Amino acid sequence: MIITKISYIKSVNDKASFNFFKNIGMYGVELDDLENVDKTLSHLINEDYTTFFITNEVAGYSEDLFKKYYNSKDINIIIAKN
Repeated sequence: MIITKISYIKSVNDKASFNFFKNIGMYGVELDDLENVDKTLSHLINEDYTTFFITNEVAGYSEDLFKKYYNSKDINIIIAKN
């Protein structure tokens, strides 16, 4: 059996994005400081999360998103509009 751990990352001030995921109990991170997005991604990957939904706003603060994970076959990142 293959188990995929999925999470979302958004700004704590973003009240509209990923409400469905939150309502069904999906684990998500709401960042106070968007500069911490790379640390958060790294931490979640170390916790075996492989798929992430990230708002466009948060993605703009990440340096690792395209440098480390863009061509990764193990990590899936979906960037969504705010």
